[in-house]
Amino acid sequence: TSNSIETKDVEYKLKSVPWKSDQKVQVPTVKEQILDTENKAAFRVGTKMPKYLSFVNLESRNEWNHYRGYRIQVVSFNPDSVPEEIPEEKAISWQRYLLAITKYKENETRSSSIYNQNNPWEPAVYFADFINDENIINEDLVAWITAGFLHIPHAEDVPNTATAGNAVGFVLKPVNYFRNDPSIKAQDVVYINSSQSGKACKTNPMACTVEYASCVPHLPDFTYGTED
Repeated sequence: TSNSIETKDVEYKLKSVPWKSDQKVQVPTVKEQILDTENKAAFRVGTKMPKYLSFVNLESRNEWNHYRGYRIQVVSFNPDSVPEEIPEEKAISWQRYLLAITKYKENETRSSSIYNQNNPWEPAVYFADFINDENIINEDLVAWITAGFLHIPHAEDVPNTATAGNAVGFVLKPVNYFRNDPSIKAQDVVYINSSQSGKACKTNPMACTVEYASCVPHLPDFTYGTED
């Protein structure tokens, strides 16, 4: 596999105003960059992440001359990390990074080990050693993502801890990989134009689901009670 890492960020450039020659404005522009080493692609907790970070194929471009790839969008970052001065931190050195990209190696398949808990001062797997400034252009790459959130127990956790607002994870999104939104080719897609009724069964089969489904109960309108 031959991949590279492309970042896209926003920077401001000073440009002249066509209608007022004595004035200039700061215009936001997109800055694209190919990261060439592991050190440049390792983003520590507390540092600024690029707006977009994508795995791309430098040998494949779309018709608009953009690299085809997949973006990594992290939806939840670990808000804090254990200070490196604490000796036991070596066992979880992966938590220093929000995201790190490394070249794939057969002896670097895990960011930690179950044995690290027994000897955190000299861990069996020390993730920080994975990042040693190797080339990451046109290589088989691995993304190490730290996703998490802080939860301090409180009274409202009983009997169930609410999940709203506590989402954790990341999303892989195609970026310039397809010519357009691939969902338009879905088998059950419904297209309704301005001359059609979205409530008509022939136009939108989903509009008749309740009428034809035998398992859906017919309930009376909900009210808070009757008035005297």
